[in-house]
Amino acid sequence: MNKFFNTKNIIKLLAVLFITITVVSCQRDGSADEDDLPQEELTNIVLLVTEDGTTTTIPYDYSIGAGGIPTIPLKNGKTYTVEAQFRNGNEDATGEIISAKDEHFLIFDFPKSNINITRLNGNDLRNDGKRVGLKTKWEVVNVVNSPSPFLKLDLIHSPQSVNDAKSGTAWGSVVGGETDAEATYNLTN
Repeated sequence: MNKFFNTKNIIKLLAVLFITITVVSCQRDGSADEDDLPQEELTNIVLLVTEDGTTTTIPYDYSIGAGGIPTIPLKNGKTYTVEAQFRNGNEDATGEIISAKDEHFLIFDFPKSNINITRLNGNDLRNDGKRVGLKTKWEVVNVVNSPSPFLKLDLIHSPQSVNDAKSGTAWGSVVGGETDAEATYNLTN
């Protein structure tokens, strides 16, 4: 009996319990079946960028988990219309986000640039009066506010509340929720 309750066995038991609790707590709350857009199903986030006053739309495709970061050239003093599309392989998953718009929200973070964002009218108006952000207007004040500027784009699932105002360097903030997808785009002049 004393061999079972010795210090080494108690430490091993506590270590196993700690690891078990950590693994279980790191999993998403619901199963993939409960999520309308499970993380594992998104393969690409494409930003369609059109400089206002032109008719040319250029796609910038971020491939989730594949490495490589697309670079979006922007000009100071210019305004751009940007549409976000989400893909699962060759299938467009943006419709699933629109269908569950009250469960999604996009956060645009420009930590090394000065860019103003306006969420445009579209079919992504949530019941709380906020837009998901699938179509936006970017007013570029200064692309290169410090070295190596970039955009970090997060698609949040099931936030308790959302705010589309600027918070620090990000346009949009949430309380609660989980990240369904995340992309990074380099920015240049």
